[in-house]
Amino acid sequence: MNLSATRIVTDDVDRLAAFYETVTGTAPTRLHELFAELRTPTGTLAIASSRTVPAMGPGVAEAGANRSVLLDFLVDDVDAAYERLRPVLDDVVREPADMPWGNRSLLLRDPDGNLVNLFAPLDAAARARVTAP
Repeated sequence: MNLSATRIVTDDVDRLAAFYETVTGTAPTRLHELFAELRTPTGTLAIASSRTVPAMGPGVAEAGANRSVLLDFLVDDVDAAYERLRPVLDDVVREPADMPWGNRSLLLRDPDGNLVNLFAPLDAAARARVTAP
């Protein structure tokens, strides 16, 4: 079994797809006006409109209500990513910092409040734990 995608339910697909396109530099594929995907070499981020929720079951998902999942994006240089993104970031949770497990990390929130971690391994041991594209 393989993880195919992580999906975020949102009230504004266009806004969230544009945010993640800015963060990742990957253009979203629009499968439908209610659904977008950003495909990277190691995973897909799917963005679905809250208008799709009834098809899954009444009330099974709620846009903007997640407080437990982090989306981790491997970057080449956390500090450069921060400088590039700073003008469009509304909610920086933690500025770039070195983590005790060997990564440099920037923690922010997307427009819906989901946690996003941009990270880069600092040494060979940390790089060995990461599946690189």
